[in-house]
Amino acid sequence: MITTYHRPQTLDEALTLLAQPNTLPLGGGTLLSCPTPDPVSVVDLQALGLNTITRKGNDLELGATVTLQQLLESEHCPEALKAAIKLEAPLNLRNSATMAGTLVAGDGRSPFAAALLALDAKITVQGSSASVIGVGEFLPLRPQGLITAITLPAQTKFAFEYTSRTPADKPIVSAALAQWPSGRARLVIGGFGKSPSLAMDGTESAGVDSAARNACHEAADDFASADYRMDVAATLAKRCLESLK
Repeated sequence: MITTYHRPQTLDEALTLLAQPNTLPLGGGTLLSCPTPDPVSVVDLQALGLNTITRKGNDLELGATVTLQQLLESEHCPEALKAAIKLEAPLNLRNSATMAGTLVAGDGRSPFAAALLALDAKITVQGSSASVIGVGEFLPLRPQGLITAITLPAQTKFAFEYTSRTPADKPIVSAALAQWPSGRARLVIGGFGKSPSLAMDGTESAGVDSAARNACHEAADDFASADYRMDVAATLAKRCLESLK
């Protein structure tokens, strides 16, 4: 239950408020609007100017409160990333859900988290000092601090494939593959667990099917067996590779 509402005008003011106990940042409100028995204070981030999308050289810099729909509609958003975003949430939620909030709340079934992990996104976190960490470090640890920006590579090829129970459902298995002009390739397998799994990060894209299989050895849950996911992940990874050729 939200008991106190703050709307700071500066980042420093927001950080001071967030240092207080039982105080959380408020972006799109899709999570904090859910009723809970515990009292909580919220710090509204709307006035901090964290909702911009900027192309800077080889990077795409995204403010933490950029909504999923805002990114989807951006001319800089790759088509495969748009597909992942559409799977993450329906339109009404995409209009409110922010990038930072989606990452914080996401688990292994999150298509958006899988996509950003494959793209090796960098996250700027503000606390007592500013730090930039890879999304692969952020997802399993969820460190304390306020996310202010997320940076994506702008010249990287990207592919996303998935299978699910229904077209609108989150994936049972997903594969996200990014390729850099240097030849570097990152493959991520999602659809299960607490966070997506980095299956491959190297200079050769050959062997994506084997890497995908290896990422699913312990992937059994109520939705699918590990053997099923191993077979499907290998197929999806090969499709991703073919689509980038």
